[in-house]
Order: sequence, then C-alpha cells, then structure tokens
Amino acid sequence: MENFTNLDNYLTQRHMRHSISTLMATGMLLAASCTGKYHIDSLGVPVTPEENREYSYTDKKSGYWYGTTHQKELQWYSGWNIAKKRILADYTISVDGKPLDRSLAECTVYPDRIVRRWDNAVETFSMTDNLPILHIAVETEGAYTSISLDHSLITDSHMAEDGLFFIPDESPDKRIMLCSDGKKGFVLTYGTEEECRALQKRFSTDGQELIKSRKERINSLVTEYNPTKSNLPELDKSLDWITITMDELITEQQGNGIYAGLPWFNEYWGRDMFISFPGACLVTGQFDVAKKILKDFVELQDTDPSSETYGRIPNRANLEGILYNTTDGTPRLVIQALEVAKYSGDTEFLHELYPAIKMSIDASIKNYTDEKGYLTHADADTWMDVKRNGIPGSPRGNRANDIQALWYAQLMAGSEIAAMMDDIGSAEEWSGLATLLASNFEKDFCNKAESYIYDHLNTDGSADLQFRPNQLYCFDLIGDDDFKQRVTRRSWEELVYPWGVASLAQWDRQFHPQHENWHYYHKDDAYHNGTIWLWNNGIAMQRMIEYGQVDTAWELFKNMNRQALHEGAVGSLSENADAHPREGKTWVNRSGTFLQAWSNAEHLRVWYQHFLGIRPDLLDGIIVVEPKLPSEIKELETSVKIGNGTLHYRYADGKVKVKLEGIDAEVVLYEPTGQTDSPVFEGVGFCMPGPLDSYPCFDTYYETALTY
Repeated sequence: MENFTNLDNYLTQRHMRHSISTLMATGMLLAASCTGKYHIDSLGVPVTPEENREYSYTDKKSGYWYGTTHQKELQWYSGWNIAKKRILADYTISVDGKPLDRSLAECTVYPDRIVRRWDNAVETFSMTDNLPILHIAVETEGAYTSISLDHSLITDSHMAEDGLFFIPDESPDKRIMLCSDGKKGFVLTYGTEEECRALQKRFSTDGQELIKSRKERINSLVTEYNPTKSNLPELDKSLDWITITMDELITEQQGNGIYAGLPWFNEYWGRDMFISFPGACLVTGQFDVAKKILKDFVELQDTDPSSETYGRIPNRANLEGILYNTTDGTPRLVIQALEVAKYSGDTEFLHELYPAIKMSIDASIKNYTDEKGYLTHADADTWMDVKRNGIPGSPRGNRANDIQALWYAQLMAGSEIAAMMDDIGSAEEWSGLATLLASNFEKDFCNKAESYIYDHLNTDGSADLQFRPNQLYCFDLIGDDDFKQRVTRRSWEELVYPWGVASLAQWDRQFHPQHENWHYYHKDDAYHNGTIWLWNNGIAMQRMIEYGQVDTAWELFKNMNRQALHEGAVGSLSENADAHPREGKTWVNRSGTFLQAWSNAEHLRVWYQHFLGIRPDLLDGIIVVEPKLPSEIKELETSVKIGNGTLHYRYADGKVKVKLEGIDAEVVLYEPTGQTDSPVFEGVGFCMPGPLDSYPCFDTYYETALTY
C-alpha cells in the first residue's frame, strides 16, 4: 500500500458534508486500456467542455455509474449507485497536489471507458462486469497522484493498513474501500470490509483480465452479433452505440431483467421491459438472456385469486416491493414469449411459462372482460399512467385502444402457444374471443370519415375524441387497409415532429408544448399531454415503412441517430423531449431519463425488422426478408443471429443477397423496395410547431415556481 497524506485534515474534516479524504499513490504507469485492437476503440465520441454530455456504465449486475464528462458542479443523480442505493457522488484526481480540472480536459467517451486528457495526465475510468469495482487509471509523469472523494453521500469510517474505508449513508451496513492500484491509479470496491478486501485482492491479481473480458463482451455485441457496415459511417456508429447502451440496461439486479432507464429508473418495469424486449434481446440474438428474463419475471406474477390484480405481472418491481398497477405489461410478456420461440426455434421453455400464460388470460376473461370482448382497466393503468394528487393526468376511461390491441395480440399468441401445449380447448376459446373483439373494435373505435381511431371508450360507452399516437398500435384489429393508410398519414402530420412523436395533437386544449415549464404548469400535466415520447417513434416509422414511405421514415431515424451521437447521454436516446423548441432555438430540449430502454430498443427493432425487413419464424421453419431501404443507403453488410445460426445480409447495386449458416430454414427473400408513390401520402411531411402564445397552458404565470 502506498503512503497517505493530509491525514490530520482527513480526520478533522470527516464530519463535514462535502469534506474530502485524500489518498496518494506513486508508482509506474498502468495501461489505460487493454492491448489488442477492438472495434469499440473506433467508437470514441469526443465531447467538448461546452457540450458536457452525460455518460453511463453498468456492471450488468446491480451497479452503475452516471455522470457528465466535464462535471464540476455535482448533479443529484451523479455517481455510483448499487441496488438502488446511492453510494458515491464523485471524486477528484490531483497530480503533484494540483487538482485536475475537468472543465479543461479533452474528453472521449468509449463504450467501455471514459478518457480525460490534460497536458500533464490521462485519466481512464472503467468498471468490471458483475463485480462492484471501479478502476481509475492515471498516466502521468508527475511524482505522485492523489484522489479525493466527495462526501455528500458518505461518512468517513477509518484508515486501515490496506486502504481507506467509508460508510455509504444509504447503505450503512456496507463499506467503500479506496486503495491504490499499485501504480498511479486507484481502485474502489463495495461490500462488507471482508468483501471489499477480497475484491481489491482479486483486482490486484486479475484486474487487467477483468477489464479485458468486459471489453471483449461489449465488443462482441457489435462484431459477433450485430456488425453493420454501410456507405453511411454515421449510421454504422449510431447503431453500434445504441446496441451497446441498450445492453447496459440488461442486468441481474432482481433476477434477470431490463432497467427502464438511467439515471433514476434503475428498476424493472414490466411494461417498459417487454416493450424493450424485441430490440434488446431478439434482434440482437440474445435468446438465452430473453428466456431468463421471461422465466424470472413470471415468478413475480400475482397468483392470489382474491387479488384485484390476479394474473398480472408487475408494473414495477424493485428491491423495496412490487406494484401490479398496469394492464399492458402482462399481454406484452405473452406476446414476447411467442416471439422468442419464433426467433430461437426453441419451444421447451414455453412449457415452464404456460401455467403463467394461461393464468393471465383466464384471469382477464373472468375478471376484466366485458360483453364485447374488450379488456377493461382502471383509468391510469395504461402507459399514460401519471397521477398527481390521485388524479390521472391523461385519463383514458376503461377501454383504451392500445390495451385492446394488446389484448387481441395476447389472445392470439396465447392461442398459438396453447395449441403447442395440446390445450386445444383454451386455444379455441381464446381465438374465438379475439375474433369477437376485432369485430366490435372496428365498429366502435374507427372514425372513418375523419381518419382516426378513438383513443378510448369512456365508462359510459362514449368515444373519446383526443388525437393520440396510441391508435397506431391498433391496426391488427382493423381490416380496412385504405383507412389504416389515412390514419397513418394523419398521425404523422399531426403528431410526428422531426424530433419524435408527441403524446397529443397540438390543437387539443390540453396540449403542453414543453415537458417542463414550471412557471406555468406542473411537469406531470404535460407528461402525456404533448410531451414527445421517443419510444413511439418505432411504431410511427413502422407504419410509414409498411406503406412504402421509407425515405420519410428515414428522416426521423436519422434524426435519432444524430441525437445518440451528438446530444445528451452519449450513445443513447432519451425518454422524452419537448414538442416545441424553446425561444430562440431550432431544436428541442430532451427530458425524462437520458438513457431510456424502450427508446433505444424500438429504434433497433425498426431497423432490423422493418428497414432490413428480417422476420424469423423458426416455428414454421422460415425467415422472411423483405428489405425496405432508404435511398441514401447504397451498400450495406450485416449479420444477424437467428436460432443457433447466422443470417448474413448484403445489399449492393439495388440487390439484397442473404446466406444462412448453422440452421436449416427456408429464407423467403423479397426484392428490396424503397420509397413508393401513393396518392394517400402525396406531400406528407412532419408536424411543425405552432406559435407558443396560442396554447391555453400559458394563460397563467406563477411568480413562485411550482414545486415538485
């Protein structure tokens, strides 16, 4: 162990909230990265001090680090978080007693590390997989380095022979151990003192191997599973980054699952998880992970027949408890169980899941289904679920259109699975109910004269007239294709801005053009009433692609790629954005969580399933490939894991060639198509913002800002 300095200061300052404890290290240089060439080394994103972008890393277990590249002032959400406990806020590195000023650093964010460079030093921050270990490597010609920990979340514990120990305020039964890495860098570990020492000892022995194995795992996500190379480097880089940041959120915090988003939704939300599921696990070829998530999550099903939520999977599951207050998570799990079988060719896991699937459907039929086959629900039990003072911010009656679409899909998927299980009675009952539902839906929900689908039916049976994106999820319930095309066009022009899909049309009196404008309204009033939700970009682009408007959809896709590479959290898409830019700006502010699972996942799903057009169904032994590529793409190569094999995909000279290796299946290849002419879509364009002074939400100004 290297020597310590400023011990007297350390002891006298220990009870101050923002005191610092300093550990000094001397020694030889530690390599900042592993030897060898990795593709992810080419993915570095330079960030200027003016940009000061967010970045994040997880350990794939229950810990993550979230910060900003040039952070000087502490953000409340910054730092090290483990199992929903905030452990450490930040640290400062000094060389020869002088702190390294992050605002002056040249900073590059890589998928596996962040590197800051000064004239006299290079700092590299990295994590390890599945272990609560942080490594801060320092390269410098200086005589010594030191590290100071911010004390806003920790209390000084004691100095030992092998390191400094601190007590995390939110986890007082655990410790953070700080020690030298034996070079000029530092190692932080978390656990009991015994666990910390064991982790430190392991890192001192195997540290480079731990960092290398993590790097190789991350690298494999974009080389072994999803390599993409086209004539558009920006496309390739953004897809690589979004794939990697999406994978960050696949963790084992409470069994296998997917974080809803960082920095504050580090927990499992059933709805978010299974919306994210295709983009996170299926198109990326992670079928074993997908099965584990399904199996672990059904263990959390409400199995109490007397419960009001009998048969549901959780809306939210964290280490403090479980909530079942959503209708749509359960249908999505059933739908995705069948999709896993189609992608993997495996049906054995369905035998384990089937009792939960059957319970979920039978419970809904018994307790929540009306005479027309509609699935009923509480007013805020959809994805538009915000309440303030117990009052829904966007009430959706008891029969929302997207819930009916999901219920239909759950019945159809369940029927197919039931047939595989030789439960013919259930298969026939469920498919029959799905038919009844569809026949009633087209009559009750479709306004064909005005080209839209009612968002929901109220409890008295009347139709709600608000114009929302939920209607785009309902097309499987409708046979009239001309009507669906007109709905698609109207939805695009009234809801789809260049930066994403708004939750409400701007002509509605309830419309709020900006998510947060707290001198006028509480942000929850805007959350589902105008705010952009990037996950809805997926279905909007999908519908446009299906109807031949490929280049139109591509413009939105490109804008999202630009965000991932040049805005916000590096390599990721945000949860929300404003519908309208702030005064004097041409682009909108992002909001919500900065690294959002379903935003990233839907982007990937649309790319693979609809632009590339790859749709496996190994249950029937076929892989459909129906490319619909934008005109900007001239050449493209990729490989996609399907079952135990790989589909190699190459596009050049207007032709797609595919080669399937490792599995026996029929590939049904269609000629690629791009943008097509259609009188329905002639002249279609993005929705554009109107004047800010035209919205009722700005009628009243609050001198004292609304509190949260």
